[in-house]
Amino acid sequence: MRLWTVHPRYLDPKGLVAAWREALLAQKVLAGGTKGYRHHPQLARFQAQADPAAAIATFLAGLAAEAQTRGYHFDASKIARPRFTGKIAETDGQLLYEWKHLLAKLNKRAPELEKRFRNLAQPEPHPLFCIIPGKVREWEKV
Repeated sequence: MRLWTVHPRYLDPKGLVAAWREALLAQKVLAGGTKGYRHHPQLARFQAQADPAAAIATFLAGLAAEAQTRGYHFDASKIARPRFTGKIAETDGQLLYEWKHLLAKLNKRAPELEKRFRNLAQPEPHPLFCIIPGKVREWEKV
């Protein structure tokens, strides 16, 4: 499960679809709808919020908005209500770690995108996140 800190605009089509599916799974997990994945480290920052379900719904809404921009048809009715009104703080170290990880994936799956993005030093985050100084999160296997 990868719930990207980077803005979904950087994801290739496979990556965007995978992020959508994984975030829908995360929504189900956070709602108590499954026994699996409850302790997955990617869920920690959502579980730390006062309303984890609203936080993941807002994350999904960002993915759906990007999909709509690209002309894809993600079923936004699958996104729970209400939405999270704040921002989740995430570190610049985490953002850059994910950025390098994504560039490596793009190099294999979508080299034209990797070439377009490779010189971008600081990618934008998903709209749910605000970036603060800090290291890679402890739950990443660095």
